[in-house]
Amino acid sequence: MPKRRDTASHLSSRLGYVFNDPELPLLALTHASSRAGQKPIEDNERLEFLGDRVLGLAIAELLSTRFPEAREGELARWFNQLVRTETCAAIAEEWKLGELITMSGGEAESGGRRKKTILGNACEAVLGAVFADGGYEPAKTIVHRFWSPQLADLEITAPDAKSVLQEWVQGRGLPLPHYVEAARKGPDHAPRFTAEVHIEGVEPERGEGANKRAAEQAAALALLLREGVWQVPSDG
Repeated sequence: MPKRRDTASHLSSRLGYVFNDPELPLLALTHASSRAGQKPIEDNERLEFLGDRVLGLAIAELLSTRFPEAREGELARWFNQLVRTETCAAIAEEWKLGELITMSGGEAESGGRRKKTILGNACEAVLGAVFADGGYEPAKTIVHRFWSPQLADLEITAPDAKSVLQEWVQGRGLPLPHYVEAARKGPDHAPRFTAEVHIEGVEPERGEGANKRAAEQAAALALLLREGVWQVPSDG
């Protein structure tokens, strides 16, 4: 675990955001179990409360922008998928927050650095810290950057993006799309794949996902969105 004074710089490098107040990221990564010590200290619960609201607004904006034809019911369902603890915990793992969180020895020994609830709450607290430090715009930029790849994993009740893309190229008399694995990163238990879709005469596009299929879906979705082809189905 990095020394506490290095926490802000480690977090900044992972977020792509430099804090004006280096105490805010420290507070965002201070778990409530730390209060069990002899010296009373603040924890990240208030920043978590703030970050939860910031995340909600940024995700609502992201969905509204990317899926302008979706009905409210669909947006609400997708919203819940993107702001749930499991998704925030996955983002926290991508940021490697577990190794940066200050917590009691007992909590750490019981696997606290891997607990989804602690990681998810810390993720929201970090967003709260960014908002408190620099306002909504940098917080929104971070959310859109790290949550956009999750769009490919949404439960969209319609022909999948690869099927829609195949129909599109066939309608234009083009060869079928060809998908290649462009990169793989992350630990074996939680890998992230990057796929690239190639179509003759069309600029390639990339996408990320938790498995090869999800990455290919993300690449197809990205191309459909770029070309203005994708349309989200209505509820009825």
